[in-house]
Amino acid sequence: MRLSPAHIDAILQVTQQVVGPSARIVLFGSRTNDDLRGGDVDLMIEVKDEVAEPALVMARIASRISRRMDGRKVDVLLKAPNLSIQPIHAVAEQTGIVLCG
Repeated sequence: MRLSPAHIDAILQVTQQVVGPSARIVLFGSRTNDDLRGGDVDLMIEVKDEVAEPALVMARIASRISRRMDGRKVDVLLKAPNLSIQPIHAVAEQTGIVLCG
């Protein structure tokens, strides 16, 4: 996994501030492969409660984490009871590394 402890801490702190402490956080994509270089940070955030404004929540999490990671591009995928499941959710589940939850 190509994230520093400080970056993992930033991800956990921001996510918990925005959606609460019970969120499950999964890192997936190129950052899970130690042999690769560069790449954005792909995160799936799973919450137990419905999310009223999912686009706003995802943007808020991504922008705050990006700022804490010196502008690194961050993509956030949200999983909640009121949101439809897409094939990318399965990819994140099958290939990702759980950071929290």
